[in-house]
Amino acid sequence: MSGDGGPGAPRPYPGDVAPDTADAEFWAACREGRYLLMRCGTCGRAVWPAGACPRDGMAAMAWSDASGRGTLVTWTVVHQRYATSFAGAPPNVALVELDEGPIVHATVTGADPLEVGMRLEVAFEEIGPDVTVPVFRPRRGAEPGAEPGAEPGAESGRERGGARDSLPG
Repeated sequence: MSGDGGPGAPRPYPGDVAPDTADAEFWAACREGRYLLMRCGTCGRAVWPAGACPRDGMAAMAWSDASGRGTLVTWTVVHQRYATSFAGAPPNVALVELDEGPIVHATVTGADPLEVGMRLEVAFEEIGPDVTVPVFRPRRGAEPGAEPGAEPGAESGRERGGARDSLPG
């Protein structure tokens, strides 16, 4: 992988900035269209970035598949080009709270405007040979503030059998 910022490089690649083997399994899973989090084998807590459980340490940590769903907490748009290899429109850098708990940095695509509380799902963007990065996009059928884990079309407490209860309101 090249991090020289030369022509044709859309942005720095994972590993160009801080190469390490701790995240190698994460990047391999992204190439397969899977989103992973580190999970504690003792208490089940998910953490990001790869590291230790705040309660149980690092001994029982392992990568596990995650839902790839979350909620937009906040974002900023980066107008200052800190690397010459970034091309295109100014990117957003968002904080996404995953349904599993951790808050991750990501780019949100396919949403204009962005809205705090909007439900998101992971998508994968191939940016070079063997380099696929996770991005988030609006979750299909989801509304801002929707219950985490609720599926579109799922029954709510106010709907049963296709008829609405006669609740005041």
